[in-house]
Amino acid sequence: MADESNLDRTEAATPRRREKAREDGQVARSRELASFALLAAGFYGAWLLAGPIGGHLRSMLRNAFTFDRAAAFDTHRMVAEAGSAGADGLAALAPLLALTGVAALCAPMALGGWLISSKTFELKFDRLNPIVGFGRIFSIQGPIQLGMSIAKTLVVGGIGGFAIWRSKDALLGLATQPLDVALADALHLIAVCCGTTVAGMLVVAALDVPYQLWQHNKKLRMTKEEVKREHRENEGDPHVKGRIRQQQRALARRRMMAAVPGADVVVTNPTHFAVALRYTDGEMRAPKVVAKGVNLVAARIRELAAEHGVPLLEAPPLARALYHNVELEREIPGSLYAAVAEVLAWVYQLKRFRTEGGAVPVAPVDLDVPAELDKGTRIDAGDEHEEADEALGGDAA
Repeated sequence: MADESNLDRTEAATPRRREKAREDGQVARSRELASFALLAAGFYGAWLLAGPIGGHLRSMLRNAFTFDRAAAFDTHRMVAEAGSAGADGLAALAPLLALTGVAALCAPMALGGWLISSKTFELKFDRLNPIVGFGRIFSIQGPIQLGMSIAKTLVVGGIGGFAIWRSKDALLGLATQPLDVALADALHLIAVCCGTTVAGMLVVAALDVPYQLWQHNKKLRMTKEEVKREHRENEGDPHVKGRIRQQQRALARRRMMAAVPGADVVVTNPTHFAVALRYTDGEMRAPKVVAKGVNLVAARIRELAAEHGVPLLEAPPLARALYHNVELEREIPGSLYAAVAEVLAWVYQLKRFRTEGGAVPVAPVDLDVPAELDKGTRIDAGDEHEEADEALGGDAA
């Protein structure tokens, strides 16, 4: 009976789980497929190469049994001839051996691919535990393997028996034929029966391959908790990632606040939005937004601007348009050039008034701000974090 841990493994294996299993040498393998490949390569290779192999072996035997009386009593010559005959026999069988070797190497690649893992050679003492061994014998896999072995025997034996039964008349007729004809026909009948039996192995392999794939995938199944844990390991803990993002926003906001004292002007809503602009003639093509914020962040920007003498201009439509349409350290769009130019002209006049005196410049009003850029007092969902981070003290100057 499956234990509770196996019952909980309802999730398919993740790519990382499959990769780790492969590193540990756990891949799907079918012994029946490998057996069929070897038998098929050996038998059909011998059938196809029977002519060349037979001629080579016939020549080898003729040379081996052709000798004179002196050679029969020369021990050294007999050993040399035996070695030569063995080399000739190996050369004759070399194509067949090469074919079966290729089949042995390629058969695993058809299911699970080629795998060389040093972990498969590691000594695992649990495999030497007799209790664990008896547990495997009497587990549900034992009856399954026994049933598959019986089914394989029945299939292969049935196909081979059918082939022999179908050829019974030809087998009985061998007794009435001349010796040379009977030998040739007997070899042909044996080849047909063996070939049919080997073909029966294909049926067994075709049944075993899907089972081995299913069994392998079943072993790699994961519980929901394992999938979540792996996701956390790969992607990072959501709480940790959230804290990191919070710290990153805090650092970015500190840098942003450090740029406020160097701004030329801060455009306000006046309470909900604040945007700091800076323009250096000859270095910038257009004014840039160096700081912006809403609610508490906007209040902090206004405080820093007041502390460092940066002019504050109440222009709600322009402040909202700059906040919603321009990212930090980006130039303002061309559609806002005219409005910002009026603001900067007022700033320059204000600076001259502070140094030279004279008439107080009048702050610009009714600035030309395209209606499609003014999104009102709507605040994006991402901006809601600013007030929370500010409350945590992340934006302290």
